[in-house]
This record gives sequence, C-alpha cells and structure tokens, in this order.
Amino acid sequence: MSVKDILNLMDSPSDEDKDLICKAYKFAEKAHKNHKRNSGDPYIVHLSEVAKILAGLGMGAKTISAGLLHDSIEDVDVTEEELRKKFGDEVTRLIQGVTELGMLRYRGQKKHAESLRKLFVVTSQDIRVLIIKLADRLHNMQTLQYNSEESQQRNAHETIEIYAQIADRLGMGQMKGELEDLAFPYIYPEKYEEVVTLRKQRNKETLKRLVKIDKSLKKELAKNGIINFRTDHRMKQLYSLYRKLERKEKNIEKIRDISALRIIVPTISDCYKVLGIVHSIWRPLPGKIKDYIAFPRPNGYRSLHTTIFTGDGNLVEIQIRTEEMHKEAEYGIASHISYKVGDGKKKSSFNISWVRDLLSSGIANRIKKYRSGGEKAEGNPPAGGEKKLSGRKKKQKDTKQTYSAHNIPKWIKQIAEEQKSVPESKEFLDDLKSDFFSHRVFVFSPKGDVIDLPADSSPIDFAYAIHSDIGNHISGARVNEKFVSIGTKLKNGDIVDVETKPSSSPTRKWLDMTKTSVAQRHIKNVIARKD
Repeated sequence: MSVKDILNLMDSPSDEDKDLICKAYKFAEKAHKNHKRNSGDPYIVHLSEVAKILAGLGMGAKTISAGLLHDSIEDVDVTEEELRKKFGDEVTRLIQGVTELGMLRYRGQKKHAESLRKLFVVTSQDIRVLIIKLADRLHNMQTLQYNSEESQQRNAHETIEIYAQIADRLGMGQMKGELEDLAFPYIYPEKYEEVVTLRKQRNKETLKRLVKIDKSLKKELAKNGIINFRTDHRMKQLYSLYRKLERKEKNIEKIRDISALRIIVPTISDCYKVLGIVHSIWRPLPGKIKDYIAFPRPNGYRSLHTTIFTGDGNLVEIQIRTEEMHKEAEYGIASHISYKVGDGKKKSSFNISWVRDLLSSGIANRIKKYRSGGEKAEGNPPAGGEKKLSGRKKKQKDTKQTYSAHNIPKWIKQIAEEQKSVPESKEFLDDLKSDFFSHRVFVFSPKGDVIDLPADSSPIDFAYAIHSDIGNHISGARVNEKFVSIGTKLKNGDIVDVETKPSSSPTRKWLDMTKTSVAQRHIKNVIARKD
C-alpha cells in the first residue's frame, strides 16, 4: 500500500495535487504509526482505502487528503490548528465536518437520531463531508468480519437502514448496492445464502442469452449506421434481488430484471434511435417501456428501459443510456461537482443545477400558481432533490466557491432545517425513515414541476410540499385532469392540481390521509389551535 495506489486512480493529477496528497499520506502515516485496526493492519491501510474510494469516485485532491486525515483529530489528538497550518482552511473544514459526525456514537435510539441530525446539519454545509463519510463506511463494512458480533449487527443495520439509503438518494447506485450486499449476510445470513444460490443457478443460462442478444443487436446497429457505442451487462445485486423476491412471493420466475443488457451511446437522440431498432428486432413487453430520460427518477437517474421477448420463451431487460448517464447512475453526485484548475481557468464543469431544476423548479412559481394573493408567505420547501455521487471524471479540483451551500441537494437542506423544529429524537428518526428513506413516488404540478414524495402520499401531502398555506386550505384535487378525493394515493407520473378555499381547514381525518411528517405536523398544529 502506498500513495501511488491513490494517485493512479486520479486522472492526470497536477504536481500540486500530488504534493498535497503525498503530504497528507505521510502526515497520516506518522500520526497513526502506533494505531492498529481490529484486523491487525496498520491504521494507514484504512485511511488509504478511504482515499482510494474517493479517488475512484472522481473527487479532488483536497477531498482525498481530507479522507486520509479524517480520523486524525478524533483518534490521535492532532489539533485543528496544526491541520490548518499544514493543509489549509478548506481541508481542515472537511476533517472537522467528518469529526463532528463521529462524535456521537450509535448507541441507543436517541444517540442514533442525534447522530443523524448532526450528519445532515454538517452535510448541508458541504456535500463532500457526506461523501467522505460514505467512503469511510464502505471500507468499514468491507472489514466488518474483524469486529465483535454486537458491532457487526449494529453497523450492518445502520448501513442498510441509513447509509445505503443516503447513497440511493444521492444517486450513488454502485455504492448503495455494495453497502447493502456487505450488510446483507450479517442481518439475514440464511436468506443471503438462499439468494446467492438462486442467482448462481440463473447466471449461466442468463449470460448465454445476453451474449446471443448482444451479438444480434450489434449486427443490426451496424446495419443502421450506429457504430459508436458499447455494451455491457449487469446482474441484479443480492440484497436488491432478495427485496424483490419478498415482494414476488419468493418466486424468481416473476422477476424480469435479474440481468440487463446495457447499450451506451454518445447522444440522447442515439438512445431513442437504438430503442426503435431494438423494438424492430424483438417485441417489447407491454407496460415495461420506461422513459427515465424524459422523466428521470427522483434521484436523477436517467435511462431508457425496455423488456423484450427473446423468442425462446424468455424475457430480457435492455437499458439504453449515454456515457454521461451511465457515469451518473454508477457514481452519482460527484460527477456533477464543478471544479477549476490551479491557475483559475475553467477546466471543466459538471453543473449540478439538476438539484434545483429537477425536483424544485422554483417554489415561488408554485406558490404563484396555487395562491391568488400576492403576499410572500413562509413555509416549507418541497421534499426532493438528490442526485448522484461520483463520476470517473477524476481530475476534479476542490474549491471553496464550487461547493457553496446552493450546491447541496435540497432534500439534505430540508432535513437540516426540519430537524430544528422536531424536539424529540425518536420523532426525528421516525420522520427521517418515513419521509426520506421510504419508497418514493414523483408526481407533477400542471406546469411540469416535479414533487418527490413518499409512497402512498395524497394530494394533501402534495399541497403541503408546495407550501404550508396551500396545504392548510386545500379543498379539492384533480389527478390527471380528473377530480379525486384529497385522500387519494398518488402514483408515479400523476399530474396533480389542487384547489384551495379560505374556509377550508385541516381536520383529524386528514391525519389518516397523509404520509409526510411535514403535512401531519401542520395539521396537528392547526387542530391544536382550534381546540
């Protein structure tokens, strides 16, 4: 293990980058020289692995250096002043952020909830803190076998319930899957073995079928003048397969996406052209053509999906996307982080305006749409936002300007803000699980704004996501241009329009018709004032 392993994962790092990372590595190695892991390895091994994960995610030299130093304050009593003197304010702030997250241990529900509060408050200031924390958690899970049984259970449950879900909300598909699969055998060892066996049984025949389809498809694409593309395949990850088996009555025959063939092309227009060619060769399964390019998932995932009949009685899922979409799907939010080179000239920019544009297209416009009055009102921002964490664009220089607060996904800001109004730790934890880590639906306002809500949400939840004043006075709703009850459960893709009346006011019945804690809290407050 050496600093070269880290630098090799970066894309043409500058001399300045190399010097910073080498300095951080040597400092960490010296500071932790008497520090051992439970495995018996020198502690620098863990720090190096965290740095390698960050480098592989495309993070810049300052973030990688903070990864190498992230335990130096907490574990070996290095002072903040010393770090600031050697590595500057920015790296020190990142280390402080990660240190703050480590101060509260996950012992008991109250401590757990307090740790989560701290995580989102700190992360709302700089997204890189959360990225470092996730990299740290990933390597800790990779070495979990050396921990005590109690530690294994605690860490595995935290990972599946919290960290994997955060990765998912940030669009970090690869990290989410790895975290879940690492935790899975500790939580459900018998079910883990069952799923491993089931997937192995399917692998051989599935791969054979994918190779055959791939060969036929390449010929047809070449005939149509499409030669600039590549293909690969993916097998469904173990924990994801287990969850789907539970929903499908443990019948693996009902699961259509155990494997998928991916076609990666240069442009969006190529995506649609390829979809047409695929359907000209194989008949698609009705209802299984998904356009996540026109309508991205709440975490920003984009791709075209279709499930085809292969002609031999089987079905195969095909995913079509651009190279950029593929990087986003695998690595997430870091592929959207802007950066500048050392001389101040713009080297490249991954605009993360999707954070605001995708799931929060201007709360002012929404209020204007739904309110007749012109006065400015105070309320809660919509739940939503999130996107991906790391692309293979590795030469990303961290600068203070490019990581300002407006680049933080709105859902993280919302959690940080919401926690201030929730005094009880258990209530905060329950809200977090129900609102942000449950299955999601995304619905549209009549103007096309996307509102990200928990599954089973109603038009009342939708109204409160727009603004508390709209929620408090909702009187009716139309879904897909049809009048429905305000307690109707919303589905993905629904277009929702709500009507308000000054005389309309929350009742206790509304509590049974709502899913989000934001809506329920406002309803209870109004009822309490009436009483």
